[in-house]
Amino acid sequence: MGRSRKLLLLLKPLDDSAAVAAQSHGLSRIANPQILHHLESRSKVHREAIRFCQNVLRRKFVDWEPILRDSVSQPIRNVDMVVTVGGDGTLLHASHFVDDSIPLLGVNSDPIQVAEVEEFGNRNDVTRSTGFLCAATVDNFEQILDDILEGQLQPSELSRISICVNSAPLLTYALNDVLIAHQCPAAVSRFSFRIKRNGQSCSPAVNCRSSGLRVSTAAGSTAAMLSAGGYQMPILSRDLQYMVREPISPGAASNLMHGFLDPDQNMEVAWFCKEGEIYIDGCNVRYEVKDKDTLEISSKAPVLKVYLPPHLLEKRVLLIRQTSDAEKPIVSRM
Repeated sequence: MGRSRKLLLLLKPLDDSAAVAAQSHGLSRIANPQILHHLESRSKVHREAIRFCQNVLRRKFVDWEPILRDSVSQPIRNVDMVVTVGGDGTLLHASHFVDDSIPLLGVNSDPIQVAEVEEFGNRNDVTRSTGFLCAATVDNFEQILDDILEGQLQPSELSRISICVNSAPLLTYALNDVLIAHQCPAAVSRFSFRIKRNGQSCSPAVNCRSSGLRVSTAAGSTAAMLSAGGYQMPILSRDLQYMVREPISPGAASNLMHGFLDPDQNMEVAWFCKEGEIYIDGCNVRYEVKDKDTLEISSKAPVLKVYLPPHLLEKRVLLIRQTSDAEKPIVSRM
């Protein structure tokens, strides 16, 4: 990481906790006090995780500064690494403000407790944070940090999505996915798209009426794309996966409603609605799109360097071996 060893500790806000949300919605009057205890404990667990990580950093030969996630609004520069304490949402937020020179280490501050899920899962949602991209918890944070500082652990490079609107690039890259849709989920979106390589079309224009278009990276293929019936991709794949959401009478083009983009391909989208939104990694980052706007979507974005959980890197080999071309058209360009 270099001699300066300067770290930014990016924190999920404490008042984002489930306990505060529960109180604000009157859930303190729910019948089951054990569920309320679960909600309140999330704030305590997160607070303790922050304190733990700070104590570890105080013992290391590093300069570090804590900052709340919501306080970051400008590109992050002049640090050697960003450590996020929260979950995937906090790591996603950080990814919007770093280029390909600053690696991220995610600390899952509130991992799912198997015992809670087994006890209450059938009656209530007591899941905590999945932390899919978070390599650390309080149990292994210090060891992973030591390995990084000693040069024994290297970050992986994840693809991101670049979006241009009328040839003007957006300032935010998507780590998970991009959704182009109407603001109203019940409205029908009208658009067309085609796949291009080196400026030349390599697919016919596909005209769509649907609830929108989603494009995901390999990292995002386990999120909304998978829930919608897409395929999980090897985490280090450079391909993008796209899916037209709920197409209306696609007819002969039905086999073009879902597919993949090679790293040297891009998708050109023409929008034919008065209103629309580009949602990047969820609903917190959005851009307006108007009638006759043209969008270009590709993986020609700076990669994101992330220290990944080992099981994700091991799983990519398993996915490649178990996937047949007939069942899932997944490739594994690393």
